[in-house]
Amino acid sequence: MNILAFDTSNEYCSLALSVGGAVHEREVLAGQGHSELILSMIADILDEGGISQSELDGIAFGSGPGSFTGLRIACGVAQGLALGLGIPVVGVGTLYALAEAMPGERILACLDARMGEIYHAAFERVNGKLVVVMEPGLYSPLDAPQLPGTNWAGCGSGFAAHGDALFQRYAGQIDVADAALRPHAREMAKLAIAEFGAGNGIDAALAAPLYIRNKVALKESER
Repeated sequence: MNILAFDTSNEYCSLALSVGGAVHEREVLAGQGHSELILSMIADILDEGGISQSELDGIAFGSGPGSFTGLRIACGVAQGLALGLGIPVVGVGTLYALAEAMPGERILACLDARMGEIYHAAFERVNGKLVVVMEPGLYSPLDAPQLPGTNWAGCGSGFAAHGDALFQRYAGQIDVADAALRPHAREMAKLAIAEFGAGNGIDAALAAPLYIRNKVALKESER
């Protein structure tokens, strides 16, 4: 199965191409230039993998949460390519991909949502597969849902922005945190292969970002 995955949910633009089990990866610091870079990066990674667009079996994209503009770019590119090729798509949650990259049995994935909030989700590994303990949500770090038990590993930019508050909220429950870890298309490709294999690919026209938050900025009176 040949799967192309890409993520533009943060300041990095990452791609992964799985061809017959071999995975090719690319990542650049794009800032706000994702739309100018992604199509040429897709062409380059397909050349590296030795296949054409017509040989793709499915496309995966980082569905969110994350940058509103970045999520729309990824979804739009996935839809455009998949509709033209007549192949299915899978949206992979950024928190899910983040947790997949973090070692450990209990994973708390947190992304900085700006405005003093975090995107938050919790997972456990059961027989090597992630199981959702807490669905993705938007919270103030000190008001995040209580985790069950101990031995949690935290990850993501939420810990870079609000690490002190999160360790206070989960005192004695988090053993380690990787604040530099970010969602990557590499994990999205891996997770998408399982989804496609289970028949969970969808028509490109039905693909949609997972925003979680509808408000993108504070009013002047709220700052």
